[in-house]
Amino acid sequence: MHAENANRNLSFMGKTMGFKKGLRSNDITQTIGFTLLFVSILFTLFFLGSIIYFIAVQGISVISWEFLTEVPRKAMTKGGVAPAIVGTFYLTIGAIGFALPLGLACAIYLCEYSPKSIMVNIIRLSINNLAGVPSIVFGLFGLAVFVKVFGFGVSILSGSLTLGIMALPGIISASQEALLAVPQSYKEASLALGATHWQTIKKVVLPTALPGILTGVILNLGRVAGETAPILFTAATFYTRGFPDSIFSEVMALPYHIYALMTEGTRPEVQAGIAYGCALILLCLVLTISALAIILRQKQRRTYGS
Repeated sequence: MHAENANRNLSFMGKTMGFKKGLRSNDITQTIGFTLLFVSILFTLFFLGSIIYFIAVQGISVISWEFLTEVPRKAMTKGGVAPAIVGTFYLTIGAIGFALPLGLACAIYLCEYSPKSIMVNIIRLSINNLAGVPSIVFGLFGLAVFVKVFGFGVSILSGSLTLGIMALPGIISASQEALLAVPQSYKEASLALGATHWQTIKKVVLPTALPGILTGVILNLGRVAGETAPILFTAATFYTRGFPDSIFSEVMALPYHIYALMTEGTRPEVQAGIAYGCALILLCLVLTISALAIILRQKQRRTYGS
């Protein structure tokens, strides 16, 4: 009897020690994992901070009120870059204004109305693949379709439509994820109160999913504002002394202006400083537009408690 009890105690102690050993092993694994994640975050912040610091240090010396408000002079080595700032703003707002309603409508159909079929799965796969198409291909498409076939010419309209199509896959994918993340109970409660399917989407699903949709918009803003290849054939001009007066006007744009300054001209030492100044302005412009979208997203989250 005593021997049996002793064996039971030994067995229990062995299991307890094994359990504690397993816990210690899990704790070590978890600590290593958290450490790797923290180091990854530090590396990301380091490279991001380095880029911002480098651009700011190189470009801050040329930033002035004259640089922000005047047109370029003397082969773009004097004056300012106001036309390029205005052109970039127009192209970015035009692209998002075109892509957001269309992308959101596509996402609503795919998530709420489309039947479950192979064709719909092919459409979803095609949208995801479209996001990986090189930007120069979108530029050639815009040149062939908007500039030549539709006859819009090299203009704000052609450039905005081209950039909007380029941003469309990202907005559709982000909107789908946001719509699918809305709890099913919200929809069921709305339908139980007598609301129609469309009323449920409009009053319940879209407001709840809006923060996620805006996240997708923010991610695509930087890509749209910083692209050079698509506007190279559809919207941008090398030099202009005036501001656009219609959507059919060609414009200067900061990304193309930076490219032109670094590849053309006879005073590279002066043009390099101006190019870094343009890069700093472009960065600030993107951050400002993104900040407005983030503020709207946070306000929406507080309103709907999500």
